[in-house]
Amino acid sequence: MPYKFQPGKMYMMPTHFGPSIGPRQGPEGRTFTCKDNPRTTSISVNFLTNREQLEALLPERFEVGAEPVVSVSASYMKEIEWLAGRGYNVLGVTFPVEFNGTVDQAKGNFLTVLWENLTDPILTGREQLGFSKIYCELPDPLTFEGDTHCTAGWLGFKFLDINVSNLKPRTEPSPSAEVDGQLHYKYMPRTGEWGTADSQYAVITPTGKSNAVVQEDLVGDGSLCWTPARWEDLPTFYQAVNAFAELEIKEFLGGSLTRSVGGSDISEQRILY
Repeated sequence: MPYKFQPGKMYMMPTHFGPSIGPRQGPEGRTFTCKDNPRTTSISVNFLTNREQLEALLPERFEVGAEPVVSVSASYMKEIEWLAGRGYNVLGVTFPVEFNGTVDQAKGNFLTVLWENLTDPILTGREQLGFSKIYCELPDPLTFEGDTHCTAGWLGFKFLDINVSNLKPRTEPSPSAEVDGQLHYKYMPRTGEWGTADSQYAVITPTGKSNAVVQEDLVGDGSLCWTPARWEDLPTFYQAVNAFAELEIKEFLGGSLTRSVGGSDISEQRILY
């Protein structure tokens, strides 16, 4: 007889083999506390850019926040419990925004895109959370004579270089504006009705829910360089890389390298109305 969906259980395609297994639902439905994992190294570079260029990247009901500062961050995660000890790497581009909905108002960094080098978190993050995740190659960073260098590419085409140098322990607390969380925009197309959305809305990852503990926090100089791409180079996301390559870099605002343990399963993710 045909199977039935179990109430309260999360499913993803293929649904025919029971509830899905992933970061928010493990074997037999157990959850993951994310207290001693993952072990993460994050490298970030910030720069001041043109407000009008960032506005062109935002959907309706969003506006650029107080300062048009772009953060490009690469994170390298190891010993992830929901992957049975394996890891993966990510690269995200964010900038501060304000969301003004019919019910909700929120401030935070808007995640324009999150590249990852593993299929499993891409699928769960896109479908369950509404993260704008896509694939690319993200080799581990190279550190030599005090400089740390990161790259991102796709099938042999390198589209980003990040470099941080002159790193020293942070002596003053990092400046932090009051934010509600990280903001995203979920869009899923409707099958057969091309150009029509099946789901389309803003979502937020609220602050204050992570178990991450920073073990090392270094700051210094930072720079980056995007390589403009043709359709032949990056057939499915050349327009994203080119949009970032076209951003005016008025001033680099430094770089950082942090090492931390712990995190969150992001089950607190919710829709903004």
